[in-house]
Amino acid sequence: MQIEVIKGHGSGNDFLIIDEITNDYSFSESDRTKLAQLLCNRNSDLGADGILFVMKSEHSDGRMRVFNADGSEASMCGNGLRLVARYICEMLGVNEAVIETMKANLKISKQKDLYPNIHTYQVEISPVLFNLSALPLNLNKPTLFNERVEELSEDLRFTALAVPNPHLISIVEAEQILGDTQKRLSEYVNSPNELFPDGVNVSFVKSLQPGSIYVRTFERGVGFTNACGTAMSASSLVTCLLGINKLEEVIQVYNNGGKVQCVVHEQEGKYTIDLIGNATYLFKTDVSIDADERTFTSNKKSVFSEQQTYEKLQAQAQQLLEQAMKG
Repeated sequence: MQIEVIKGHGSGNDFLIIDEITNDYSFSESDRTKLAQLLCNRNSDLGADGILFVMKSEHSDGRMRVFNADGSEASMCGNGLRLVARYICEMLGVNEAVIETMKANLKISKQKDLYPNIHTYQVEISPVLFNLSALPLNLNKPTLFNERVEELSEDLRFTALAVPNPHLISIVEAEQILGDTQKRLSEYVNSPNELFPDGVNVSFVKSLQPGSIYVRTFERGVGFTNACGTAMSASSLVTCLLGINKLEEVIQVYNNGGKVQCVVHEQEGKYTIDLIGNATYLFKTDVSIDADERTFTSNKKSVFSEQQTYEKLQAQAQQLLEQAMKG
């Protein structure tokens, strides 16, 4: 099997893009899982956090399916959606479109550069659900908002929500981010446990200054990642609900892969989040897959020059974070 692949990233959260619209590929569900496990392996020639399958849609401009590196399917991926947004917009020659995801049809649009010469796209993050059954989280209450959970920590307070991926968010200080608390907690809730039968994304969030936060995420099916788009969106919403930041105002969200911007909207008690950030291409290559041997080889890579520019934004973000962690 021969497949054309583009590798790209949103905030350092890297993916392989496979175009099923213009290419005559035919994948079974099992194929998608096996492809993700094979091609995303960090010990291989490609390696990534997941695969973005760009597909035809009966009622939108395109459809996105996301498979994590472990072969599981994610219902949404904000950073990945920006890459798909760019791919669809450039393919159709438009600046805005609607992309079908597992739970919703989401608006996307090309935006002015987040940083000079960085391809920047805005994607809608919704629906937002606070009912614990949406995650699911097995507690004897309907919601969890800035509360302690005895099984998880004596000190930290947590908020649970689905956007639609499940997220557990805690507002913390620098020492809690720099320690091993998040690792231990995340590994617990993503191994067999009574609270989260399907696992959960865990984010520790530090307020840097008004309108600016740092988000570090342990992503279900991936582990610690440079950034998680839905986690940064959910974290921004939580900071607004806690009065740390404000609705309808741009929030600068820093992460280990760089930074994005989020704007939280509320209408008639329902929330949506705009996630704005880079959609950077790294290289394009053809991959030859031996399904029987579960091996692959990639041919010569056609490298894009965009990463050099993105690294300037990344360096700027890292410098700010280092100062914040010290102070």
